[in-house]
Amino acid sequence: MASKKTRWWYSMVLLSLLSTLRHSPPFCSAALNNPNPPPPKAVIPQSLASRRSISSAVFPVHGNIYPDGLYYVSLGIGDPPKPYYLDIDTGSDVTWIQCDAPCVSCVKGPHPPYKPKKEKLVPCIDALCQAIHANDDYQCENPNDQCDYEVEYADKGSSLGVLVKDAFSVRFTNGSLLQPKLAFGCGYDQQGFGSPSPWDGVLGLGRGKSGIVTQLRDQGLIRNVIGHCFGSRGGGYLFLGDDLVPSSGVAWAPMSRSQSQKHYSAGQANVYFGKQSLGIRDFSVVFDSGSSYTYFSSRAYRALISRLKKDLPAKVLKEAPEDTTLPVCWKGVRPFKSIHDVKAYFKPLTLSFTSARKALLEIPPERYLILTSHGNVCLGILNGTQAGLKDLNIIGDISMQDLMVIYDNEKNQIGWIPVDCKRLPKSGTVFL
Repeated sequence: MASKKTRWWYSMVLLSLLSTLRHSPPFCSAALNNPNPPPPKAVIPQSLASRRSISSAVFPVHGNIYPDGLYYVSLGIGDPPKPYYLDIDTGSDVTWIQCDAPCVSCVKGPHPPYKPKKEKLVPCIDALCQAIHANDDYQCENPNDQCDYEVEYADKGSSLGVLVKDAFSVRFTNGSLLQPKLAFGCGYDQQGFGSPSPWDGVLGLGRGKSGIVTQLRDQGLIRNVIGHCFGSRGGGYLFLGDDLVPSSGVAWAPMSRSQSQKHYSAGQANVYFGKQSLGIRDFSVVFDSGSSYTYFSSRAYRALISRLKKDLPAKVLKEAPEDTTLPVCWKGVRPFKSIHDVKAYFKPLTLSFTSARKALLEIPPERYLILTSHGNVCLGILNGTQAGLKDLNIIGDISMQDLMVIYDNEKNQIGWIPVDCKRLPKSGTVFL
């Protein structure tokens, strides 16, 4: 794991803006031969699985904002299945895990790299490969050639590899345990990530056709709905499908059509600190679970810092430049033991989305502050322009704690509702 001082800057931030994809070196099959293959395991044939009623899948979430800096799930991949920890990322489409094909550059992860077989390769003529390369000039010269991919993130981390297809072990809420075959990236060249890493790869839950959720929907297993609930003290749950979507109490906003189809945006919002507007126009917001922290563009960030400096009592809170956990930190007369010790000095942030009257996203201090190991508090809202995001504003994990956030791709809407993320709700729960 990278040091706590610098982890916010790179491997934990994964602001997943999918960019250039290029050809990669040929897949080396000689290193993949398994002299002792495991005995075949009885599974439900895919033809039978697809006939079952549409359901949902729920996964326990692990991790936290600080000090881990990410939320992840454990998925069983392969036959027999082996566990892999995947960072939950609604900001990118491609799911990938570190791969021994052989591995050119891999970081040390919790589990040994995935070892594919040549017959698992997805050919470049496949529709999923075409979807990954929809926005570039990738050439499929031979229909049987491998499908190369490269994902580059805004924090300069990247994964290069080939697309493979293998079984994912998934238990659904209707009681069935299936092993649908899904396409994902076999990443044998990772750059820009800290080592050792707490994860084995990334679970891409973006809006693109190559995503895992879209594949499950196309196989008739779930509806294209994603939801996550990240606990402020760690843990939580992730669900795929609409069985756990509350029947009432959710604040809904339509997904913006102006943003890239790969990102979840509720469009523009007015930003308030307490009851006062920050006076920022054209404040477009993207929800990205692959980002540990929230990012404001420079204008909004400077306006927020200015308000904080005017409001905070200098006798109680002083800036702590010696604490480099995050760019802006404060210390008290004595070390703080909890965010609750200081939350009274900070005002809540409110995002009022212009696309829906009742779509208010309230961000109390505990959803934008962290308590460091030094007993100081730091601002979990960073300058996105300095981080290379230009004018993009990101709602990251810190501001989605203790919220159920729902990405409904069937109805093209995003919703959120405050809940206790330690308790798993039943289907159709009504929150008052």
